[in-house]
Amino acid sequence: GNQTSTIMFVFVGFSHQKNTKVIFFFLFLSVYIITVLGNLIILLVISMDPVLHMPMYFFLRNLSFLEICYTSVTVPRMLVNLLSGDASISFAGCAAQMYFFVFFGATECYLLVAMAYDRYRAICNPLHYMDIMNKKVCMQLAASSWICGNLVALGHTVSVFSLPFCGSNAINHFFCEIQPVLMLACGDTYWNEIYIILGGVFVILMPFVLILVSYGLIISSILKIKSAKGRYKTFSTCFSHITVVTLFYGTSVYTYIRPKSSYSLDVDKVLALFYSVVTPILNPVIYSLRNREVKGALFKM
Repeated sequence: GNQTSTIMFVFVGFSHQKNTKVIFFFLFLSVYIITVLGNLIILLVISMDPVLHMPMYFFLRNLSFLEICYTSVTVPRMLVNLLSGDASISFAGCAAQMYFFVFFGATECYLLVAMAYDRYRAICNPLHYMDIMNKKVCMQLAASSWICGNLVALGHTVSVFSLPFCGSNAINHFFCEIQPVLMLACGDTYWNEIYIILGGVFVILMPFVLILVSYGLIISSILKIKSAKGRYKTFSTCFSHITVVTLFYGTSVYTYIRPKSSYSLDVDKVLALFYSVVTPILNPVIYSLRNREVKGALFKM
């Protein structure tokens, strides 16, 4: 077959919901504006207030910047498609979107592990916390998250777009997600499927297990606190992170760590909305409204 015939893809997205396109447009536009503004405010507040120049807020600043980038990879394009009715994207554009989506998503997986480790050190080793989590260590953990995310994204993108595409060009999704694009490939995708599962194990499952171990040790340490008020105060600082982790990893594990035969693209589109649209908007609310220092700095600013 002609392996160079596909030079453009078309998103199926939510095209079957023609009567609700306007509703979807304003809904996703509102969510996107709130997400960007919320995370941008956190970014500015933490950067400008010297009281918040601590390891915990250093990672939170990284997360806020990451969420702005992460949601900007998919939502603006989806808004243009809904508004204009033109759901096409070039071959190179699809490859770029997949790269950046996987890059920011994988980076967030590793960054959440670094944040869990930070909370573990703060609660279980409070006297040595600032010595252990010094500026150099924080920079190394953050940089490692971004570098690993970049390597994972490069691997997935190159392996997918090295395949020939010569059949249908209709992507049954609202962005260039790995599995829907892979279903359009003409060549053998066996090793790509293996790579997706292995990537899911090392990028999603293993970080998730490390976070669970960290919070297991944290909860064990909290239970040793004699004061009920002290236990509540300590646990409340971790609750926000647990909430984000549960939402983000729960949907990601189901999406990526399962065999191809069990894929349901309609279900995957709904799940993708959670980890690409819903989670980024929750971060500013969860991390700010439950944090007295951030709220104080916000009011001061």
